[in-house]
Amino acid sequence: MPEPTPHPASARRRVCFLLKVKADRLEEYRRRHREVWPEMLEALSRHGWHNYSLFLREDGLLVGYCETPDFERAVAGMQDEEVNGRWQREMSAFFEDLPGGAADTSMAPLEEVFHLD
Repeated sequence: MPEPTPHPASARRRVCFLLKVKADRLEEYRRRHREVWPEMLEALSRHGWHNYSLFLREDGLLVGYCETPDFERAVAGMQDEEVNGRWQREMSAFFEDLPGGAADTSMAPLEEVFHLD
């Protein structure tokens, strides 16, 4: 029997990262993400950000998850987007300790050690 043709999504890498939102900015951070600019959403999709989700714990721990063929390329592609520059400038004040200067350049992927598939 021939091997099944892989679904295009199977070529995607699962990426998870952590950031820390300042405790006094949690509500505003949540509100801003209920109103993400349509042009930002379009740019993320265009640069390969799929199934992108953010999860926020009450102490400010932010867990990000996305699927993409190439995470480094997805991040780099956004650097050329004017809308991303505006978004990052507005959002940088929400975070503690951004070694890359902005949230998008401070995301360090965690090692995936298990996936049930």
